[in-house]
Amino acid sequence: MHAAQNPRNMGRWRERRIRVGSRTLVATPVLDTYWRFAVARQDTFHRRLNGVTPWTTDPVIAAHRFTNAYRASDRVSQYLIRHVLYEGDQSYEEILFRTLIFKLFNRIDTWEYLIDALGPIAWKGFPFERAEKVLNARFESGARIYSAAYIMPSPAFGASRKHANHLRLVEHIMKERTAAKVAAARSLEEVFTLLRGYPSFGDFLAFQLTIDLNYSTMLDFSEMDFVVAGPGARDGIRKCFLSTDGLSDAGVIRAVADMAFDEFERLGLNFRDLWGRPLHLIDCQNLFCEVDKYARVAHPSFCGQSGRTRIKQRFTPASEPLPQWYPPKWNIAASTSPCHSLGSALQPRLIT
Repeated sequence: MHAAQNPRNMGRWRERRIRVGSRTLVATPVLDTYWRFAVARQDTFHRRLNGVTPWTTDPVIAAHRFTNAYRASDRVSQYLIRHVLYEGDQSYEEILFRTLIFKLFNRIDTWEYLIDALGPIAWKGFPFERAEKVLNARFESGARIYSAAYIMPSPAFGASRKHANHLRLVEHIMKERTAAKVAAARSLEEVFTLLRGYPSFGDFLAFQLTIDLNYSTMLDFSEMDFVVAGPGARDGIRKCFLSTDGLSDAGVIRAVADMAFDEFERLGLNFRDLWGRPLHLIDCQNLFCEVDKYARVAHPSFCGQSGRTRIKQRFTPASEPLPQWYPPKWNIAASTSPCHSLGSALQPRLIT
């Protein structure tokens, strides 16, 4: 695998100019690291999945926690796809409701705690007051309710605690017949705009929810249709490019997704994709976020807007098996991967 080079040991480096339509992007050495990181992180994924050790020889990846090259392969996304989107009633209302309850907290243990206390999560007859009391008890016990992955401001629905306000927000969204509006949307951008209109949903969270719903049977748009850059991705873009010549962050992500094959070839890299599925816009967005973190160690002289200089989360390996589930509409072929169908047309594919 290719660990990134530290520019302190590289001497002077030459700017690389990349033509994108009428614009000229000026790339730094961090862009080469972007591609090397994608290869190294995806190799780690495949080696771990197949029980091959060591999982990585890249010292930065070995020591720190990074998401997968493909967003859908991450632990929380995998749980969402298998246990939230494809288990239970497949009506649009129920898919949206389960997704909102899961993603507003974005913690598997919070979801399972609610199920243990309340039974299956369903919009029809959901006991909001009991759910609030259950989460109050969990909060008072000192347990975390929210993931640290997203900043989740409390919407103004009159409750004293954030989780109670979020439950009220979900109830408000459902009563506005949002599921039917989402299902009738004509594009990912239209879904994003609809969700972005609700309190507590900034650009980044609204986009993440849009992608989550697009994994389900509710929507079926291409992930190459629309992208929104999160704060980490914006930092990564600024480390990879000295200038983007006025191209928007979303435009840069699209340009990078379009050039992926040529870039891997230019660098002599063998990118092991997701059994025939190439990197999509959401994946390239995530990779910018991850290379922002990676560059704090590998390229400390390149700074983003946040000014962060270290990676907070250390990597702790888990020994449990790593099954993978993907939406069946992706058609990850059994003939070219370890995938096999689980039977029902509504069930995702399982990789063992």
